[in-house]
Amino acid sequence: MIGLPKGSLEQSTIALFAKAGWKIAVNSRSYKPSIDDEELDGRLVRSQEVSRYVQHGFFDCGLCGQDWIQENESDVVEVCDLVYSRASTQKARWVLCVPEASEIRKPADLAGKRVATELVGTVRRYFAAKKIPVEVEFSWGATEVKVPDLVDAIVDLTETGSSLRANKLRVLDTILETNTKFIANKKSWADPVKRRKIETIALLLRGALEAGSKVGLKMNAPKKAVPKIIRTIPSLRNPTISPLSNKGWVALETIIDERVAREIIPQLKALGAEGIVEYPLNKVVY
Repeated sequence: MIGLPKGSLEQSTIALFAKAGWKIAVNSRSYKPSIDDEELDGRLVRSQEVSRYVQHGFFDCGLCGQDWIQENESDVVEVCDLVYSRASTQKARWVLCVPEASEIRKPADLAGKRVATELVGTVRRYFAAKKIPVEVEFSWGATEVKVPDLVDAIVDLTETGSSLRANKLRVLDTILETNTKFIANKKSWADPVKRRKIETIALLLRGALEAGSKVGLKMNAPKKAVPKIIRTIPSLRNPTISPLSNKGWVALETIIDERVAREIIPQLKALGAEGIVEYPLNKVVY
């Protein structure tokens, strides 16, 4: 039984599972998705709740943010990191913010004032550790608009910072960096059969995530050009080289970062490579 995040992570999670090899179909009126694997059943719940249900054993495993594992103080096995989100492939941050025009310059200046956030427990522990007396209240959403009229500061989640800039907010401190985690119930992890399945899911999810930034590249080239081509390609390993029917030519194949393909392909062409093919990848497993 697997817990899948409902909400902002839902579509990106379903897409990641599709690349990993599992098709998940979701009815808009149901919280019980269909998974094309008879060994898997699942439910869609808010990311904020997944770690609690994993700890209590309703889910054997699940995906949720590190922030909510910490907020709920959940006692679970953290199987692997999966750094992805709705908007990017980088870690998100919970940041302490005030309006740009505010006279507050550092966290200590918030002593005796009010802070709004969804991450109440974590924020209270943050200020307690710094021995700064503040009132932390729960925010149901639209947290950015509550300063300065309703509260003095907020702690909100940001990935790119665009929302903070749009609302003219200034960051005082980063409370927590977070990303998606694949977690497991401790009893399920101790069960050899369930653990093997959980490890298989983790392996293929990591492989699918890794493939997102890479492409395959194959080409034909004269043998005499191979040493220069190998020096040009920043390959994961040495490229695979296979003989062709034309004894003076070989076929090469490798994996490279997608962002450098546009720079390398013209160089390969200039070195004599032909039939250059760039193709997308579903999974890269080391």
